[in-house]
Amino acid sequence: MLRFVSTHDLSLDASSVEGLPSRSITGLAAPYGVEATVSDGTRVILEAGALPTDGRRPKLYMSHDSTKAIGLVTERVDAPEGLYFTATISATRLGDEALVLAADGVLDSVSVGINPTVFTYDDDGVMHVQAAEFEELSLVTRGAWSAAQISQVAATSPTATNSESEAPAMADPIIPEPEPVLIPTAPLYPTPKREFRMPSPGDYMAAMHTGGDTWRKVNEQYIEARKASQSVLEAVAGDILTTDTPGLLPVPVLGPLVQDLNFIRPVVNALGARAYPDSGNSKTFVRPTITTHTSVAAQATELAAVSATTMVIASNTVTKTTMAVQFTLSVQDIDFTSPAAMNLILNDLVGEYMIATDNFAADALLAAATTSGVWDLTVPDLMKSIYDAAVDVSNTRNFFPTHMFVDPATWGKIGQLVDGSNRPVFPAIGSSLQGFNTMVAGDATTWSGMNPLGLQLVVDSNFAAATMVITKVGTGFGDAFEFYEQQKGILSVEAPSTLGRTFSYHGYVSTFAAVGGMIRKITQ
Repeated sequence: MLRFVSTHDLSLDASSVEGLPSRSITGLAAPYGVEATVSDGTRVILEAGALPTDGRRPKLYMSHDSTKAIGLVTERVDAPEGLYFTATISATRLGDEALVLAADGVLDSVSVGINPTVFTYDDDGVMHVQAAEFEELSLVTRGAWSAAQISQVAATSPTATNSESEAPAMADPIIPEPEPVLIPTAPLYPTPKREFRMPSPGDYMAAMHTGGDTWRKVNEQYIEARKASQSVLEAVAGDILTTDTPGLLPVPVLGPLVQDLNFIRPVVNALGARAYPDSGNSKTFVRPTITTHTSVAAQATELAAVSATTMVIASNTVTKTTMAVQFTLSVQDIDFTSPAAMNLILNDLVGEYMIATDNFAADALLAAATTSGVWDLTVPDLMKSIYDAAVDVSNTRNFFPTHMFVDPATWGKIGQLVDGSNRPVFPAIGSSLQGFNTMVAGDATTWSGMNPLGLQLVVDSNFAAATMVITKVGTGFGDAFEFYEQQKGILSVEAPSTLGRTFSYHGYVSTFAAVGGMIRKITQ
């Protein structure tokens, strides 16, 4: 979900504003044609008419927290400059506090939360949203759009009167009880934040077993949080009984569980998981590519025929692959296992899914690569092979490579290369535990002064042995290889005959080699 924050000058009326219901705010939710940057760094522009004026009414939250709902957006009016709104605030303590904070100028901004459904990218990488689902509107403290303004705040509700009263009595100002003042240690920046609290897997499972209103509330919170998340979680299949998990039952345990796997996705992290363009409503989608460009040439003589080449665009069909899991827990295992212990089960299942989906992406990337040379394991030939592959990427396309993907053994061979004085050819000057290793300074945005290993080196154990792939990915413009992913969530069913509960989880993933000629591999 994308969240945009708009600022506004607040004014407060002691009674209802004429023409508006009591306890309401009205103003501009979001302007059209104005660029904004969301929390993940994406630059976005809402086109005119992008936000709907009908359908399900968006909820009004405090700071994008679905557990702090304070009202509903009751009216939406589209205008050339943006979408105007009217929202009513419920007569709850939290709603009262929101009105007081708005009147004091503390909450002087609103933020829209949307799910883009139709969008394109321009040459600068800016997302232009033509249509989106309007999920929620939040009162927040900071804004990024100075052009949007709230016009009125009606803070009082009508007081009860009898038939002999000539006019409704004025309600007393709402004064909340004083609360401790929190002084931030760092400045608050006007960037949208994802402030949903995702229930932990243990909380989710425990609430599901409890059922009733507890399960309903936790499930609603999970659904709202999932909309703001780009993560996709899945697991491996298997039935789990109490006899299979004796170390997870509430008995004395020394220290945390020993974890022998690092649940990371180096290839997926480098590629970036893209949202499906159809909001996940079809089995396939079309990814267009250019197979023949137009041509320009010098005119031979005046009035002579000029170069004429018709552009040819290919409609490439991309299919979604279903990644799914199911496992069964006995009711005894659920009853005797604390939520914290349940986290250990689900975290391991989620981690295995991460490894499986990363392996899916790694296999597809290697399969799409074209050979650019053979490395004989010497230093000079490594330089030649890398530059030959980089030239193949850049030739006729003017894009430069950005990443080199290798398996751990190949990374080890590169790192052990020495010169005639036994000094490392590529000394490590930076590293991390996330599978990324920078061996030299530099970048791949220009040939000038570029060291071959200025490419970002991505090390992944999911690659086959002797893998070296050089390509351009991850910037959103001119990418050679794309990875798509969509999370669908958890399903469950009880099995009374065996006193168990079966859970399943599924999602969809796809890969697409957008420019096969820019995906080059070096064999050994």
